[in-house]
Amino acid sequence: MTELSRIVGQLKKERARVQQQLSGLNAALAAFAGVYGGSGASKKRTRRPLSAKGRAAIRRAQKARWAKVRAEKK
Repeated sequence: MTELSRIVGQLKKERARVQQQLSGLNAALAAFAGVYGGSGASKKRTRRPLSAKGRAAIRRAQKARWAKVRAEKK
């Protein structure tokens, strides 16, 4: 029984050590994310709204590109 309690004590010490290391790693990751802008999860890109006039211009340009491709095929 004494052996079992000694093993449990060692496991608790190991768990505390690993938790401390994980805490350090989490702090390092947070620091890097702050410096380098983070990933998609921490820094969400917002899309700028596009006006109807802008969408129409894009549509016209894309139609012109496809018309050019179709004309080259003939």
